[in-house]
Amino acid sequence: MEPDSLAPLFAPLTDLRGVGPTLAGLMKRACGGDRVIDLLFHLPESFIDRREQVSLRALVPGQTATVAVDVVRIEQPGNARQPTKAIVTDGTGFSELVFFKSFPTAKLILGTKVMVSGKVDDRRNMVHPDHIVGLDQADRLPPVEPVWGLTAGLFPWHLRRPMAEALTRIPPLPEWHDPALLAREQWPTFAEAFAALQTPTAPPPPKMRQRLAYDELLAGQVALALVRRRVRARPGRALVGNGALRKMALASFGHRLTVPQTEVLHEIDADLAAPRRMLRLLQGDVGSGKTLVAILAMLRAVEAGAQAALLAPTEVLAQQHLRTLERIAPVPAALLTGSVKGAARTRIFAGLADGSIPLVVGTHALFQEKVEYHDLALAVIDEQHRFGVEERLLMGSKGPATDILVMTATPIPRTLLLTQWGEMQVSRLSGKPAGRRPVRTTLHSLATLPDVTDGIARALDGGARVYWVCPLVAESEANDLAAAEARYAELRDRFGAAVGLAHGQQESAVREAALADFAAGRTRMLVATTVIEVGVDVAEATVMVIEHAERFGLAQLHQLRGRVGRGREASFCLLLHDDGLTDIAKRRLLLLRDTEDGFRIADEDFRLRGGGDLLGTRQSGMPGWRLADPVEDEGLLHMAGKDAELLLQKDARLTSERGQAVRLLLRVFERTAAMRTLHSG
Repeated sequence: MEPDSLAPLFAPLTDLRGVGPTLAGLMKRACGGDRVIDLLFHLPESFIDRREQVSLRALVPGQTATVAVDVVRIEQPGNARQPTKAIVTDGTGFSELVFFKSFPTAKLILGTKVMVSGKVDDRRNMVHPDHIVGLDQADRLPPVEPVWGLTAGLFPWHLRRPMAEALTRIPPLPEWHDPALLAREQWPTFAEAFAALQTPTAPPPPKMRQRLAYDELLAGQVALALVRRRVRARPGRALVGNGALRKMALASFGHRLTVPQTEVLHEIDADLAAPRRMLRLLQGDVGSGKTLVAILAMLRAVEAGAQAALLAPTEVLAQQHLRTLERIAPVPAALLTGSVKGAARTRIFAGLADGSIPLVVGTHALFQEKVEYHDLALAVIDEQHRFGVEERLLMGSKGPATDILVMTATPIPRTLLLTQWGEMQVSRLSGKPAGRRPVRTTLHSLATLPDVTDGIARALDGGARVYWVCPLVAESEANDLAAAEARYAELRDRFGAAVGLAHGQQESAVREAALADFAAGRTRMLVATTVIEVGVDVAEATVMVIEHAERFGLAQLHQLRGRVGRGREASFCLLLHDDGLTDIAKRRLLLLRDTEDGFRIADEDFRLRGGGDLLGTRQSGMPGWRLADPVEDEGLLHMAGKDAELLLQKDARLTSERGQAVRLLLRVFERTAAMRTLHSG
């Protein structure tokens, strides 16, 4: 095909007839983009079937119906607030067509016969029917109508004509799927599938959407496979150590590695010893001991005569990692964050540049332009979802062939691993180190808050330390959730100076002081927001109270619960919730109550709610997908992964006839990184 053959699909919406700037703006808000292809990708949420004509006697409240009727009376309102009504009959009964806004006088004329289609209300009338046409124009009534997601000011009729024209913009594309697959699944062509969904003449069968879902999933899997091959082919260097530093670190740690830790470390060591760069994701459930594994990997780099850096998202977490390094690492370690100033900062810069500082832990300061390393061989990125790809690349560029190990304590569902992190090798660290106690989790209605508070009082009398987590910082008119400041005031009235407060809107010094007071035991209850989700390690804390638990993501609740149970005392997590829980909210909280397996929680939560920006702030929906739903289409996703690998094994540069078609597929779904990989070789 010609290089610009896809240009009509990527043209602005205003190129379509009748679409001006205002309408294009509304369409962009609903469709998620301002191009013709964004309109095509805006698939219907459902379909209204208007083909079957029924009698007035057979009308069912709540359903959409199509009836042929005579207009027998028009009732004008007594005042502007009253509706206008058209009384109609078909010989089997009577009904009313009700209009609170403008009355369609040109269509509803006394004594005429009309075809009416719309939703039936509880009185078996229709309020503002969707369609009214003369009986002699019944063919103008759409037989099956797509129901698109809309926005304020945008109506279905705004999309119908532009959508029909957009379909004509799809060029004659070569088929990028294997013919045997198409025959087996009975899938239509790319253009036919869009036409069946966007301008249907009958309710489209599932295979229409499945075809397009597979197109998108295959594009994603081919793109990931290409990037993965490029990552694996990047030149690196072998890092081999003698194990001496590791042996001393483990002696200082005082415990042997667990079996899962040993297995994961073997995987990392194999990557470090290979003559290519490592890019590995280490998933460690809460309390699984992934930090120790990371430190041992860093010591392997030092044993090989190089340097290693650990990048953390917050100063709290960076300081915690430094304390661990200072306790067990037998070589010097430094802390570099934004708060390190003056002579100390200059000294660290010099030590990193001349190699006298072999280990460094810090925040974004680690990859600033002024920071130069003598020989950075390994960069470990903790809580990697807090950083973007750009930060990862910046850390990787600080050495001639830097290996990258990214870590997360938020278990990632298997489906997301395939779709979002497929370019990385993945290690799963299951289980917990010896000595960790299970956390007993219980559910409590907020109506029982006085009883919960009495129970907390008894725990404090017994020497416990307690986290109390609230979802908001300040009261909001739009949301009556208990705020941290308000709850802090109430609890301080009862328990006095034993209560501290930490939230994200405080000055960092104030927040750090509150966390330090709790860690040292100067306060024994900490009222907080999710700032304590990661990087807070107080082994003496044994009780976690979470208000409005139903408002948090399950992964976040699991992380918060992981703040307790870190010592040898029995620990408890109390989930406080509203009385009126939805079925899904109740199932999610019961799941958390019944298991501490973060991987099972992540997989089940993903199925219940969709992934959202799972490791970010958005808590539901599927990130990055327009036509596919990798939860519903999990089988197609696995099929696409295998298809992509087989395709690239046979045709790594995508130069065959099918390969050239798949190149177009990548362009249609804008997999630009994969295209750059192909062009660059």
